[in-house]
Amino acid sequence: MQASYLYLALGWLSVGLGIVGAFLPILPTTPFMLLAAWLFSKGSPRLHAWIYNHPHFGPSIRHWNEHGVINRRAKIMAMLAFVVVIAASLIFVENRWVVMIQLLVAIPVSCFILSRPSRIPASIPVTQGGEPGTGV
Repeated sequence: MQASYLYLALGWLSVGLGIVGAFLPILPTTPFMLLAAWLFSKGSPRLHAWIYNHPHFGPSIRHWNEHGVINRRAKIMAMLAFVVVIAASLIFVENRWVVMIQLLVAIPVSCFILSRPSRIPASIPVTQGGEPGTGV
């Protein structure tokens, strides 16, 4: 199998998981779409352009790629997902090692997510839609 087909298959899998994540609060959409954009950049310039310029997913991807921005809503959803999953594990999973592993992953990931800016600095021009400093 050619590498480009593998990138395309994994890209579409990421898009599918991202779409499911739009409806399930514990599955994040944005990371899957970022992964899909990267995979498509390796496998298909046409699909990369499609997702990069998509009216719904494109702005988040562009803001991350160009400015390292994670918007406030995505941060809140990520933190909420961590809390819900860890709380559910505390209630339903008897093995506390599962919760410890979740915490060992969630804490540094949360620190990283929260350390990213929520808006594009007003002094930086925005490409394709949105306004500087809005994080949209």
